[in-house]
Order: sequence, then structure tokens, then C-alpha cells
Amino acid sequence: MINFDNAATTYPKPRSVRDAVSRAMTLYGGNAGRGGHKLTERTSEMVYSVREDAAKFFDAKPENTILCLNCTHALNTAIQGILEKGDHVIISSLEHNAVYRPVAALLKNGTITCTIAEVSDDDDITLENIKKAIRPETKAVIFTMASNVTGQITPIRRIGAVCKERGICLIADGAQVCGVLPVSLEKDNISILCTAGHKGLYGITGTGLLMTDCTFPIKPLMYGGTGSASAQAEQPDFLPDRLESGTQNIIGAASMGAGLSFLGKRGTQMIFDHEEHLCDLFIKGVSGVPEITVYRKEKPSYVPIVSFNVENSAPEETAEYLNHEGFCLRAGLHCAPLAHKYNGTPEGTVRFAPSVFNSDREVMFLVQTLKKYVRNLKSGKKVLNSLT
Repeated sequence: MINFDNAATTYPKPRSVRDAVSRAMTLYGGNAGRGGHKLTERTSEMVYSVREDAAKFFDAKPENTILCLNCTHALNTAIQGILEKGDHVIISSLEHNAVYRPVAALLKNGTITCTIAEVSDDDDITLENIKKAIRPETKAVIFTMASNVTGQITPIRRIGAVCKERGICLIADGAQVCGVLPVSLEKDNISILCTAGHKGLYGITGTGLLMTDCTFPIKPLMYGGTGSASAQAEQPDFLPDRLESGTQNIIGAASMGAGLSFLGKRGTQMIFDHEEHLCDLFIKGVSGVPEITVYRKEKPSYVPIVSFNVENSAPEETAEYLNHEGFCLRAGLHCAPLAHKYNGTPEGTVRFAPSVFNSDREVMFLVQTLKKYVRNLKSGKKVLNSLT
């Protein structure tokens, strides 16, 4: 199978990541921060090393770098950790359900109020939409750095400057950007950065990161054992312990450390250039097929993601055919109904998302397969029925 669903989880992983997972199973059998024996000390040193590497990569501090289960876990920790009764929040029209659902839950129980700021093709208009939505009680702006549906990049640094000027917390969802574009907690004016470890950072599933500049204190999402201040009933008041209850995903941390090392050697610019080249190749390849609609516009910038649809074929049907032909692409709403509403695709799309390990040849094979699918549809052939 050829995987073009890397916006969900990158696969395959670098050999160095696979090797790190194997080593972790052998070397790191202790609970980090819990106990003074050699097994625990060795594990603790590895986990702290990963914090240091992540902090350096994103211009954060190791002690303010929190290991999470995924980006959704990180976002829920941030959203539910800073918002209080009476607060107002602003979210974008491109948000993933990792933001939309926790905000909707707080809205439903009357804790907060919320405004959706539409993301325009023009960054200046997007900024104005945010400024118009700000109220005296606005506590946070929660914004994706790039859409997981179309790949459209938002002007996060400029949004952060507006937030910083007005004392508003900026929570940035970096799931589709981290590892593909340079991201700096400080330079991008981000208060809290949330991201996945298993996408552009090339770690295994079950990994994520939350990094904070500590301007806005975060209440714990979970309470429990931290290996510190164990005699007291209250959760520790210092990071990272305050936000890390229970045993961390030690093997996942090791994989993420190896993924960060891989990125450091390859460079985000090289990775972006390669993946965007594959997107351009795909778009050019299908551009002469009027039955295929590609959802990219001229003005915005994009990360390497392309959404498309085939005429007279539901997204799921197109993906089913491609799956039978040996391709992995995700179809549907991609857990982002807001983005599809904004995009004018309420029934969803098929998403093409390459990784650093995909090749020109694989992309052209996909293009030829799609052209064949369109020809079959035009001829009236029952394509999906013939596959069963």
C-alpha cells in the first residue's frame, strides 16, 4: 500500500524511530521520576532529554514542555485548563473537532461564550475578523496554524501579536505545521502550543506535546501521582509535574526524540519543499481532468495537503476505489465539519497528504489511477460493484 494519509499519522516512520522504539523496550523499563534505582534513572534521563530536544526545536523551556497522548489531549488540557466561568473565546472557521468539541461542551454548559472568526483568503481580512470579535471578556483565541482539510496556513504570528498586545491567550493547534514549517513559541507570539508527536514529528501514535510560556496558568485536566510532592493531597504547582499525572508513554517519548533528531538532520525546509513538490505534481497531474475538483486557491499559502473530489463520486467511494488499487487516502469530513462548511464541501473531500518518504513515481501512479477511475465513471461502468 502507498500511504498518502500522512496528515493523520505519518507512515512509514524513519528507521531511526523504529530502532529507538526497539531500544526503549529493552532499556527503559522504569517509571520516569519515580524511584531512585538505575532503571528509573536511565528512563528519567531519556525523558528529560526528549523534553530538552522538543523545547529547543520550538523555542520553549524544557520544564514547560508537557508530554501528552496526542494533540487532542494537549488542546483539551489547554482549553479546559485556562477557561473559567464568564470567559469569551474566539476560534477559527477551520478548527478541527479537537478544538470545536471541547469549546462546544463549555458553551453548552454555560461556562463560556464563543465567536467563530472566519478565515479569509486574505490574511489582513482574517486579522480584522479576529479584532472585530474581541470583547472585554475575551480570554483566549484558539486557532489552527494550518487546516487539516485544505492545508491553508493562517497568519499565526500576526494573530499572536494582536493577542499579546491585548493580554489574550493564544492557543495554537500546530498539528499540521510542526515538523513541516519552522515554529517558535517566542517568535510566533504563541502562549500555548499544542501538537501531535505522531504526525510531522515522526513519533509513534499516542504522543503529543503542550508547550507554554506560562503567561496563563493551566489547571490540570487530570489529577494523580506525579512522583513529586507525594505527601500532599493537592496537585504539584510546578511544571511539568502539574500537568503530567500517571506514567508517561515512555516508548512514545523515545520515538518522538528520535523523530526530532531525524527532523534536525533533514531540516523542515527540505521536508516542506519535497512534500509541496509532490502536491504540485499531483495538482498538475489532475489539472486537465475537469471531473476532478482541487480545493486550492491562488492567494493563501498551504502546507502539503490537497483536498479534492471526483464528479459523480462521493468522497468515500473515491477513497474506496483507491484503497482497492493500493492507495491510502482519507475521505469524509476529517473531523473538521467547520472547515468543510467554510470550504463549501459539506459532504467532505478526499485528502492527499504526502510525507518525506513518498516519491514522484508514487504520485504519478495515483494520478493515472484517478484518471482511469474517471474514465470508468464516464463510461457508466459500475466501478465499485466490480471490485467486490
